[in-house]
Amino acid sequence: MKFSILILEGPYHHEAGDSAYRFVEAALRKGHEIRGIFFYHDGVYNVTKLMEPPSDDRNIAKRWSEIGAKGIDIVVCIAAAKRRGITPEIIVPNTRISGLGQLLEMAVDSDRLVTFGD
Repeated sequence: MKFSILILEGPYHHEAGDSAYRFVEAALRKGHEIRGIFFYHDGVYNVTKLMEPPSDDRNIAKRWSEIGAKGIDIVVCIAAAKRRGITPEIIVPNTRISGLGQLLEMAVDSDRLVTFGD
């Protein structure tokens, strides 16, 4: 099955990003395809270099960068990013900024669009 993922909530104060990450990892282990991951609203904070979690905590941005390094398209909504002062220079490697059209393309090319967050 082909999935696209939409993440709407920021890291550390909501489980949406962690749940999405676990879902993606499990889907890949089962042989499913992840068409893409789209960060929207406060979800855009999940992929910034501005986080410096303690060494004994998970590094959420690094996790997403590693998923992107596997060839999965990770897209940050340009409008949501601009509203929050996020520029291409401060997002982690293996991610990119684009518009809502990318989310539409992901959804059309997938069997399921799975949303995490409100």
